[in-house]
Amino acid sequence: MHAQSFTVYDLLARNAGCLAGRSALVTETGDTLTFAALRGRVDALAAGLAGAGLAKGDRVLVIAQNSAAYFELYFACARQGIVPYPLNWRLSAGEVARSCERARPRALVIDEAYREVLPENGAGLEVVILRAQIDGEPRGAWIAFDQLRAAGEAVDRPYVAAGDPFAIIPTAAVDVIPRGAVLTHANVVTSNLQTAAAMGLGPADGNLLALPLFHIAALGSGLAVMHAGGQNVVMPRFDPAEAVRLIDHHRLSFISDFPPVLVSVLDQAREQGSTLGSLRIVNGLDTPDTIQRLHAETGAEFWSGFGQTETTGWVTLQRFRDRPGAAGVPGPVCRVRVVDDYDRDVPAGTPGEILARGPTVFQGYFDQPEVNEYTFRDGWHHTGDVGRFDEDGYLHYVKRKPEKELIKPGGENVYPAEVETTIMELAEASAVCVFGVPDRKWGEGIMAVVETPGGLTAEQVIDHVGSRIARFKRPQHVAFTDSLPRDDSGAVDREAVKARWAETVAG
Repeated sequence: MHAQSFTVYDLLARNAGCLAGRSALVTETGDTLTFAALRGRVDALAAGLAGAGLAKGDRVLVIAQNSAAYFELYFACARQGIVPYPLNWRLSAGEVARSCERARPRALVIDEAYREVLPENGAGLEVVILRAQIDGEPRGAWIAFDQLRAAGEAVDRPYVAAGDPFAIIPTAAVDVIPRGAVLTHANVVTSNLQTAAAMGLGPADGNLLALPLFHIAALGSGLAVMHAGGQNVVMPRFDPAEAVRLIDHHRLSFISDFPPVLVSVLDQAREQGSTLGSLRIVNGLDTPDTIQRLHAETGAEFWSGFGQTETTGWVTLQRFRDRPGAAGVPGPVCRVRVVDDYDRDVPAGTPGEILARGPTVFQGYFDQPEVNEYTFRDGWHHTGDVGRFDEDGYLHYVKRKPEKELIKPGGENVYPAEVETTIMELAEASAVCVFGVPDRKWGEGIMAVVETPGGLTAEQVIDHVGSRIARFKRPQHVAFTDSLPRDDSGAVDREAVKARWAETVAG
C-alpha cells in the first residue's frame, strides 16, 4: 500500500477508529449501525466477494432499490478494488441488455423484482461467476446476498490506489448505450472534502438517503456526510410522509433534491404540523418558488450549483440566496472556463461551453477511448453544457449544446436522440423532434413533435416509448404535423420546432 493512498474504504476505516461508537447508518428496518459495526459488516462482505472469486478490477452490475446492503456493497468493493456498475432500476430489459454488453460484469447483484429485466444469459454475461440477490428467495444459480457476508472470513486487502476506479456510474444514452463514467477513489474523496468544507458538514449531520444510489446526487451526498462523520438514514424508495417522519425522528440536517422531492416534503410537513426543525441543507435543483417556500417555512438553506456525474457532483456551488439564478463560483479544487467553438475564452456575459479541470473530474468513459480523447481535448473536460460567467465570477447555466441536448425530468437524464430513435421505429413516423418543456411537478417534461401523414395517436407514441425504453423517458406531450421545419441541409430545425410548439404546453 502506498503511503500517500487514501481510498473510499479508508474513510470508513478512519471513522471506525476515531468515531467507533457513533451512528453511521440507519437501515431500512430501523436498525442503527455504528461506524465500528459497519466496518465489520463491510469487511465480512468484502471477504465473501473475494471468496466468490472476484478480484481487483472486476465489475459488479447492480440493479436494486436503496438498502443498507447496497450502501455496504460500495465500501466492500472499495476495500478489494472491485468496481460497482449500478444501473437505473427503471431501465427496460433491452436497455439493461445493452448495458450488460458494455459493462461485461463478473458479478450480478439485484433485488428480486428486477430478475425479469435482467438477461439470464447473453452478450456481456459470459464471464459472470456470482449472482447474488439482496431480497426474496434466490432460485437456480442465484444465492442470497447475506450468504456472502455470513461466509466471510478475513482476507488480505489488495493494493488499491487513490487513482484506481471506485465505481462506474452510467450517464445518459448519447449513443444508445449509456456511457459509464469511471469515478476514482481520489475523485470521490476530494469531492467529499470539497462539499464538507463548503457546507460545514460534521459528525452532528445526518443525511436522508432517499434518492436512488445509482445516481451521483444520492451517492455523493451520502459519502460526503459519512466522510464528515455523520450518519445516513436509508429510505428504499422516496415517500414524502415517511421522509418527514425520518427527518424529525433522526434529527436529519441534509437532503438532496430533484423535483418533486422538496415540494412534496414541504406539503407533508405542513400536513403533519412539522417545521423540519433539524433540516439545514437542501442540495440540488428546483424552481425558485419551491426554494422560496423552503426558506420561508423552515430554517434550511438551499444550495445550488453546476455539476455532472463526470465531475463527481458539483464544480460550482453556492447558497441559492447568495445569487438567485446563478450556479455559484468554482469550488476550491475546480477550474472552470467558458469557451467558444474554438476553445477560446469568452467575455463575461457571453454564453459558451463550460469546461472543467481538477481532481473531481472523472477518469473517462469506460472502454470508450475515442470518446475520451474528444472529451478531454486540450487537457480540459468538455461538459457539453453551455453557460456564462457574470462580472463577479458566478456561473450561470444556459442550456446543453445541441449535440448533447439533455432533458432532466425529476433529475433523471434523458437524451432526445434516444427517444427520437425509439419513436422512429413506428412506421407512421417520418421524422420527429423531442425537447424539454417546463413542468410544474418534475421541473422539466418531455415533448415530441412527430411528422406523420396521419394514423398515429399520442397514446400510441407514449406507449411505444414506454415499452421500448425506461418509462421515465416517455413524452408527456405529443404533437403531430405533416411537415417539420428543416434547415438548409434538410435536417430538422430544432430551434424552429421549439419556437413553434414549446409555447403550446402549459408549464
